[in-house]
Amino acid sequence: MTTTDRAWWRDAVVYQVYVRSFADADGDGIGDLAGLSERLDHLTRLGVDGLWLNPCYPSPGADHGYDVADYMDIDARYGGLPAYDALLAEAHRRGLRVLMDLVPNHCSVEHAWFVAALEAQPGSPERERFIFRAGREDGAIPPNNWRSVFGGPAWTRVEGTDQWYLHSFDPCQPDFNWRNPEVAEYFDKVLRFWFDRGVDGIRIDVAHMLFKHADLPDWMFPPDGESDYNGHAQNQPEVHEVFRRWRALADSYGRDLTLVGEIWVPTVTDLAAYLRPDELPQAFYFDLLMCPWDAGAFQASVSRGLAEIAATGATVTWTLASHDVHRAVTRFGLRAAEPPHSADPVGNIARARGDVDVARGLRRARAALLLLLALPGSVYLYQGEELGLPEVLDLPDDARQDPIWLRSGGTEHGRDGCRVPLPWRADGPSFGFGPGPGSWLPQPAWYAEHAVEEQWRTQHSTLRLYADALASRKALADELADRDLRWLDVPGRPDVLAYQRGELICVTVFGEQPLSPPAAWGRVVLASAPPHGGQLAGESAAWLKSADA
Repeated sequence: MTTTDRAWWRDAVVYQVYVRSFADADGDGIGDLAGLSERLDHLTRLGVDGLWLNPCYPSPGADHGYDVADYMDIDARYGGLPAYDALLAEAHRRGLRVLMDLVPNHCSVEHAWFVAALEAQPGSPERERFIFRAGREDGAIPPNNWRSVFGGPAWTRVEGTDQWYLHSFDPCQPDFNWRNPEVAEYFDKVLRFWFDRGVDGIRIDVAHMLFKHADLPDWMFPPDGESDYNGHAQNQPEVHEVFRRWRALADSYGRDLTLVGEIWVPTVTDLAAYLRPDELPQAFYFDLLMCPWDAGAFQASVSRGLAEIAATGATVTWTLASHDVHRAVTRFGLRAAEPPHSADPVGNIARARGDVDVARGLRRARAALLLLLALPGSVYLYQGEELGLPEVLDLPDDARQDPIWLRSGGTEHGRDGCRVPLPWRADGPSFGFGPGPGSWLPQPAWYAEHAVEEQWRTQHSTLRLYADALASRKALADELADRDLRWLDVPGRPDVLAYQRGELICVTVFGEQPLSPPAAWGRVVLASAPPHGGQLAGESAAWLKSADA
């Protein structure tokens, strides 16, 4: 089977756009859709197949768009629906697919439904669209012991009453009651609105959290507080019916639409359950993102993903970065992590802080890219990773805006450091991000070293490596389609991971010592660091093919 016979998303490389931090056209310091349209040349030159837009709906911005006030419009700060339609048309003209970001677990307190719910009485139809309950001890304490992902209790009291409403995240983000049929019908309309407008797919925010245990019982948290995982608040069996419904709706359009779930669940087996043939076509495989820089850990994670997800008929959707975790350069360069600041296991691993060796982290991140792009399946890249950007760890406290920072009382720094607006030039007040005097989060002076324009001009830059790797991946697409992965033995080098697909061999040296690859592996066609004397450098990766392949 050639790639032309396959659904586009099965092998696609999709670029995640955090809209407010990508490019600013109007000079207000906030990225917008016109700015993105003006910079599409960057994405086409990079060689990605599509882009995913983080939420750009009307929103008061308590969680920068993940608190949605209207699901069937575009925020005026981003240019409104005219700017969206123009972007979609221009992206499609260039052959780029476009995915929207849907937030079905919760909305904004400014959503018309929630405004009406607060004005209505307990037990009213308006309140039944959300999860309101009477508090315990005459309303003085929350209905149960659930915790917010962002810190603190998951309940907020309606002033002057015994009623509380559930919010799995910030109090400005009330959870929908998915046991109410009105909610399901509403989101059918939302999906149809964007599919009718021409979007190519939907990324589903916290897809595993829509349903809660019907009785809302207390959860037995570990006594030492080491984990905030609450099995009553997520991964409920009823959620699968939602995705069967959405899959049927998407398939009814007859044009290769995809649904991509953001799903954080305890095991890969749990994840695979969402990828059954009549449910989601795709779900992010975060297991690999959580791995330490270790050959054995990477091999075990890749093997788990391929074995359990392939059994469903789906392909793995790989990623090593997003708007919710520290940048790969910083994660891979962390020398020693500080003690955890929260009970969130994801944050403790993927947003760990401490002393960072940036040069080492960059070597490893470049190597990880080649390991990732040679795997079977699709890949999602986060904006700025192609520039080798480290996390901005030292933002001033008064500049931080993430609700995690605010809800934790400043003990958990949150996600602002990976959301700092991109540097397009090495000079100017905002490094080319926009025509105004600055940006919504301050950019550090060292951003000049990572500017897009400079990297396109530099032969061995990280940006050029990304572009070369994506071009090579496309050139090999037909040859590698449906080719399984086979691990290769590297005697005496437990720090080396090598696998073969068709005629292509990908080898990653996790340790510091160089490797002389066997002659039978062929010649190097792409490397994350220049080979010397036939040896691959330590902490590097390479693609090899036989001379006659």
